[in-house]
Amino acid sequence: MTMQWRTEVPPINLLRCRSSNDGHRDINQRRIQHFQELMAEPGKSMLYSLLLFVVTLLLQEMYRGKLASSELFTILGGFTSSLVFLFLLTFLGNYQETSGVKTGWGTVILAEVVALVAAGTVHRVCITTCFLFSAAILYEVNQISGVMVSKTESKGRRH
Repeated sequence: MTMQWRTEVPPINLLRCRSSNDGHRDINQRRIQHFQELMAEPGKSMLYSLLLFVVTLLLQEMYRGKLASSELFTILGGFTSSLVFLFLLTFLGNYQETSGVKTGWGTVILAEVVALVAAGTVHRVCITTCFLFSAAILYEVNQISGVMVSKTESKGRRH
């Protein structure tokens, strides 16, 4: 059995896009539909994020000496810790979704504390950079989540 990956992007009709607002909505709906087709199910996403969390954390601890050796690597250590935050937040969010528990700020705080502790094992400055990178990542995740939820709700209202 061979796996076939769908890599084509839906074509965009630029003339239709410029002619009316309906064209903008149509193109955005097609892009979101294509993105939703590529998204993993909560169970798969939970497994992938757990694996990425463990691998990132282990690599960060293995190269802890190198990450603390210079200013640039210290910033990189904070960034890798913020990736730990992202992967753990994804894992916990998917776990809560599959078990029917509502996700809230407690999940964000738990993931952030774990990431800050992981950053603290590398260098003190990594804690600060991890917090700043994590705040930016959380903002972007919140924006993407808001777009996806609003599109899902608008589909539900139409039908």
